Amino acid sequence: MIEKIANGRGCPGKGRFYAIATVIYLLDQGTKFLIVQTLPLYDSRAVLPFFNIVYVRNIGSAFGLFKGLGNGTFIVLSVVALVLIAALIMISEKDLYAFSLLLGGAAGNATDRVARAYVVDFLDLYVGRYHWPAFNVADSALTVGITILIISQFRAKT
Repeated sequence: MIEKIANGRGCPGKGRFYAIATVIYLLDQGTKFLIVQTLPLYDSRAVLPFFNIVYVRNIGSAFGLFKGLGNGTFIVLSVVALVLIAALIMISEKDLYAFSLLLGGAAGNATDRVARAYVVDFLDLYVGRYHWPAFNVADSALTVGITILIISQFRAKT
């Protein structure tokens, strides 16, 4: 892997995958900016009978887990993930769309952690009084990217 990067092999034609990651990043940051500018913290706006727009701050990881690790730990993990995913796009021949989603999503949430020390979440899905933890565009991209990678691995085994 390091040889491919050092020799510049594996990169030609990969610009579109970085472009996809950039679009996801911009969508994520743009929607978070709109939420912060227009919705008071912890406020909620009904959109559909099962969907609200809310403004919450997440200092943990997925679903608010691991809050005790601290923002610095999440920033370091994010930087490591961003470097690895960017390298995987350079050297991989498959799963590039998945890696693009992961890169854009990781960059979006990492930007929040550096700029704010928390991640802005605003999408609230629910059934009755049961709510899924609020999430954002970056989280959605990460979830879809991971799902694609899992499906790809299962298909490779058969």
